[in-house]
Amino acid sequence: MKRMLMLAAATLVLVLPASSSAATITVKIVPGGAFSPAKVTVDSGDVVEWTNNTAVNRQVVADEGGFASPILKPGQSYSFTFKTAGSYAYHDALHPASKGSVAVQGPPPAVTLDIGAPIVTYGNSTTLTGKISTGDSGQTVTITSRPEGASSQQVATVTTGSDGSFTVTVKPTIQTDYVATWKSTQSQMASVQVRPRVRLTHYTSTRLFAKVSSSVSYQGRVVYLQRLSSVGWITVKRLTLGPNSGRIFAAPHIRGYRTYRVVLTASQAGAGYMNSWSNAARVRYRR
Repeated sequence: MKRMLMLAAATLVLVLPASSSAATITVKIVPGGAFSPAKVTVDSGDVVEWTNNTAVNRQVVADEGGFASPILKPGQSYSFTFKTAGSYAYHDALHPASKGSVAVQGPPPAVTLDIGAPIVTYGNSTTLTGKISTGDSGQTVTITSRPEGASSQQVATVTTGSDGSFTVTVKPTIQTDYVATWKSTQSQMASVQVRPRVRLTHYTSTRLFAKVSSSVSYQGRVVYLQRLSSVGWITVKRLTLGPNSGRIFAAPHIRGYRTYRVVLTASQAGAGYMNSWSNAARVRYRR
């Protein structure tokens, strides 16, 4: 008997309908053209269904274009899921005097913005990713940038994917703040910092060429030559950059192989740039 009761309980669980937090609210279009009820309050994710209970055609259209039904013949219905909190006024496009509104409760619309690499070297790109709170696809998101010392400017317009996410590649030339805007909602600010590109190459076997690149000139500024030692990098020479932000110089005359790099400090890099350093280069003096 006990076994039979357990089987019956299990069967009951299987046939119970799945629960859902979303609700469907019915609005009737009644003779005379009125919406009944004319004002409804729903939660984010709820569905509003309009049914044409009149003898003529009707069409439900949001005042701001957020939704629009096809023409509803007598007896036909139209449903819309409200995913974003706010107030939505609507009317009958075929009979404009008929009006209604839907108040949606829930968290306000939101858009996020994250950075793939928050620090880049001059000339390199990074990726901005984000997502809108409704998860809707096909939504337009505008990306705005504000480079150091400059005003804000629109740099990209992207469309959300199937889960409401978006991706855009940017190439900042100086420290830049980015903001994503979806409808009237803005994301938090995301900043990308930039290091000048510092390169060290051989001019001859014992002479080296140092060059710094960014959106500004470094002529007259200073870089430091460092040598790799048993205790790490040590500064061995101070170099003033010439035209085209470069400098040719002789490596210190030390017998054998030595490894060098060039360092640009933050104070020499200038506003909007971080400190930076070059690749390593090896020099050999035979005697």
